[in-house]
Amino acid sequence: MTTSINARKVLSDNGALGGLLVLVVALSVLAPSFLSTQNLLNVGVQAAVVAVLAFGSTFVIVSGGIDLSVGSVAALSAMVGAWSSTEAGLPGPLALLLGLATGVVAGLVNGALVSYGRLPAFIATLAMLSVARGLTLVVSQGTPLATPDVVSELGSNLTPFLPVPLLVMLVFFGLTAFVLTRTYQGRAMYVIGGNEEAARLSGIDVRKQKLVIYALSGLFAAVAGMLLAGRLASAGPQAAVGYELDAIAAVVIGGASLSGGVGRASGTLIGALVLAVLRNGLNQLQVSPFWQQVVIGVVIALAVLLDTLRRRSTR
Repeated sequence: MTTSINARKVLSDNGALGGLLVLVVALSVLAPSFLSTQNLLNVGVQAAVVAVLAFGSTFVIVSGGIDLSVGSVAALSAMVGAWSSTEAGLPGPLALLLGLATGVVAGLVNGALVSYGRLPAFIATLAMLSVARGLTLVVSQGTPLATPDVVSELGSNLTPFLPVPLLVMLVFFGLTAFVLTRTYQGRAMYVIGGNEEAARLSGIDVRKQKLVIYALSGLFAAVAGMLLAGRLASAGPQAAVGYELDAIAAVVIGGASLSGGVGRASGTLIGALVLAVLRNGLNQLQVSPFWQQVVIGVVIALAVLLDTLRRRSTR
């Protein structure tokens, strides 16, 4: 009896988890091959890039901000890493570090524009979206570049049942949960997102914390870009187009509030899995890609609506 009550409580507190379970059950009936081991591993690999992007976006959204640049920053970071190796002749590990540093720098610029320049986060990160995508085209001259071996290995398997992208996703899930729940920066994110002025009056250096928050988002975007390039064995100038919207959707589906102060790593992971399961299932059911976009948009709207209604009912 207690177990049943606890299960119901978990599902009521995590609406996205209930939605994920319903999706899995429905797709297992409609597409018998959905529950095959290989397909489930494919779902995990497909979710990995968006999940890592979304973990970085969780920091921003919890603090009451938004980062529209993560897809472009991911592409730029991967391109810088690939160019550093193939064109500049740097060793693979150094090229990887340079690509990751690119993401951090982009995040710091976003943070500086928001906290010191006092630009709205929407405008600052929209500008970075354009700048980062443009620089990606400049660096690549519009053509894909091969990735160094250390990046290509990110798309491989450690064992037949442990793809590297899935492992990276789990590691960054743990890191996100740790930052949000066990660090001063994580607690500051919730306070800033709940009431920025109260956070300032309580002694939190809001401008400094925003620099950290957007730098983390840039770093996570760079890692996601490397994962995507590793899967494709190349860095493309149009890589990760639109991924920023998937990342934000995963965070929101996972129960975070766009007004700030609410969000969890576990919810974001579930949100990313919901999107990956839905896309995979629709592909297996041979639904047109055009209709897939419609279905995913409806699911996002319903997830936000149901979560809003649930929160109102608990007040």
